[in-house]
Amino acid sequence: MAHITFKGNQIHTIGELPKIGESAPEFSLVANDLSEVSLSSFKGKQVVLNIFPSLDTGVCAASVRQFNKLAAGFNNTDVLCISRDLPFAQSRFCGAEGIENVVTLSDFAEGSFGKKYGLEIADGPLKALHSRVVIVIDADGKVVYTQQVPEIAEEPDYDAVVKALQK
Repeated sequence: MAHITFKGNQIHTIGELPKIGESAPEFSLVANDLSEVSLSSFKGKQVVLNIFPSLDTGVCAASVRQFNKLAAGFNNTDVLCISRDLPFAQSRFCGAEGIENVVTLSDFAEGSFGKKYGLEIADGPLKALHSRVVIVIDADGKVVYTQQVPEIAEEPDYDAVVKALQK
C-alpha cells in the first residue's frame, strides 16, 4: 500500500507497484474506438505508462500534453495514457487538444488494470480512481522504472522518465 496525498490529505493505494526487473503484468484496456488493447500489442517497444485519475483535471490534462510533446522525440517507444475516463471523453480531449503522439486507454469497466498494478486509490474523495503513476517497461516487457507521484495534485518528474528511457 502506498501512502500518498491529495491536496495535502493522506490517502492510500490498494497495493504496491510492480517491482523493477519484474515482467510487467499483462493487461487489456479499451481504446477510443472501443477495441481492446493489451500490453502485448506493444511487444518489442519501450512503453511508458502515464497513469492518472481523470483527464477532467488540470494536472492530468497537463501530463498528457507534456507526454504528447515528449513522445514525438522518443524512438521505438509508445506512451500509453491510462485512466478510468470513458473512451469517448478521452477521444474528445485528444481531438480538442491535438494530441496525436500518445495512446489513451480506459480502465472504465472494472478497474482491473488499477487493481493488478496496485495503484487504485483505496480511500478518500478519489476512491477507486487511479493514483498518479509513471511506469517504464523495456522492449523485453520488464519494468525498468516506476514513479508513484507522492502528491496526486502534482505532475510527475518528466526528466526522470526521459532518463529511464535513455538507459
